[in-house]
Amino acid sequence: MKFTFSNKISSLQPSAIREILKATSNPEIIPLAAGNPAPDAFPVDEVKAITKEILDTNPIEALQYGVSEGYQPLRDTIADWLKQRENIGADFDSVLITSGATQVIDLVTKVLCNEGDTVVCEEPSFIGSLNCFRSYGCKLKGIPVEDDGMDVNALEDVLKTTENIKFIYTIPNFQNPSGTTMSLEKRQKLYAVAKKYGVVILEDNPYGELRVSGKRVPSIKSMDTDGIVVYAGSFSKILSPGLRVAYCCAHKDLVAKMTVGKQASDVHTPCLNQMIVYNWFKKYDVDAHITKIQNIYRKKLTLMCDCIDEYLGDFVEYVKPEGGLFIWCKLPDDVGMLDFVQKALEKKVAVVPGKAFLMDDTQSTQYIRLNFSTPTDDGIVKGIKALGEVAESYR
Repeated sequence: MKFTFSNKISSLQPSAIREILKATSNPEIIPLAAGNPAPDAFPVDEVKAITKEILDTNPIEALQYGVSEGYQPLRDTIADWLKQRENIGADFDSVLITSGATQVIDLVTKVLCNEGDTVVCEEPSFIGSLNCFRSYGCKLKGIPVEDDGMDVNALEDVLKTTENIKFIYTIPNFQNPSGTTMSLEKRQKLYAVAKKYGVVILEDNPYGELRVSGKRVPSIKSMDTDGIVVYAGSFSKILSPGLRVAYCCAHKDLVAKMTVGKQASDVHTPCLNQMIVYNWFKKYDVDAHITKIQNIYRKKLTLMCDCIDEYLGDFVEYVKPEGGLFIWCKLPDDVGMLDFVQKALEKKVAVVPGKAFLMDDTQSTQYIRLNFSTPTDDGIVKGIKALGEVAESYR
């Protein structure tokens, strides 16, 4: 049978990252293309103990249907945690538990956008979010990312001249893929500009707890006195991506509509998984665990940067990020980026081509994204050394 696909999905292509990750199923491939937490970052023993206790003492609630808004003890815990750590949460705000932060992105788009509306994004930006916006028939408008975050002056020019902009999407901390952190001044200007033009901000913060140097910068949501910021957070990078427990904090009217949208999608986030996260907060020292993760990634980031300096020298340009999971490397102008990626794969090293993160992936770019959290330390050394050998083939 020949299938006819909807207009919304027919133009979408498979994620370049996911396609490259297929190659990493080969154990011989060094996975510099992934974004998975390091294996030693998982609190496995804690999760095992928590899960056993839940199923021993409260199995029915864990295995039964739950409310769409989320497990109330976890919602309350997250609200308190956000207030303490980020000064987030006004009287008009509410917390919604979601199945991964990707669902926050999906629900915001679902409830705010009609087909043909525009979403403003940093360029480059996370391919998963870009494909979500595309799947709803949204137009994408890219704003260049500078060393200190989105070019807010260019943003205002776009807001002045473009109709039907429904929201601005930003990853202000250790941006994926560029690794940049938006300065406090730019966060304040971004909020002011969005307020001026009556546009919602979707602040995606999956990497915020992975800071390994520099000073914490206040979230945009902490500045939100008007209810125009949707804050998306996740436990994927500090606890477990496989649990698929994330959350958003946003104006209660918006959360109410997102809840209706969630009911049409997956009804609710699995109760057992939410209870695991709640009990993790209740029984263990989450701050100490985050510090442990930061120490792991500080070491791995330093190792990768040292290897880049040694084996790639002046062949690539990059800025060492203050946290997150990725390094954004620029190849020389006379080197074909896709050719370099293919030659790296032939050397059994997987990296992500930079074009995957553009509004228009037919554009050319000289960038590749490297990940330091997934590979072993030995894999980092061998992988970057192999990339150095590929670089030598061009010289």
